[in-house]
Amino acid sequence: METSNPLTPAPVTSDSGKTAAILSYFGIILWLIAYFALHKDKKTDFGSYHLRQTLLFAIISTVIYFALSFFLGMLIAMTGMFGIIYLAYIVYVGLFIIWIVGFIGVLNGEKKPMPLIGERAQTMFPEI
Repeated sequence: METSNPLTPAPVTSDSGKTAAILSYFGIILWLIAYFALHKDKKTDFGSYHLRQTLLFAIISTVIYFALSFFLGMLIAMTGMFGIIYLAYIVYVGLFIIWIVGFIGVLNGEKKPMPLIGERAQTMFPEI
């Protein structure tokens, strides 16, 4: 006989938003598919939680990409220091680590916030 621990949440199953949550981590096209095809008509707390996180992550990642491209491009053009491009790699590794933390959370069926942005995403997109 299995005993349940009240402090441990029940694992999330596919029908409670896990499929939409997993898809949302793989780019904006799959995020849109996850939202419109899987989530919009049958919203779940778990699906909403991860859709919010990945939407904010995609927005921030895109802004960082264009900002770094512009500013580092200008800096390289003005100074000729091509070594500064490694700064972009450090930022991208940081973004990848944040993505990994969120993705591990969704695979484990947890509502674990992404570092630095997870809690903010929940307040920014309450309608999702």
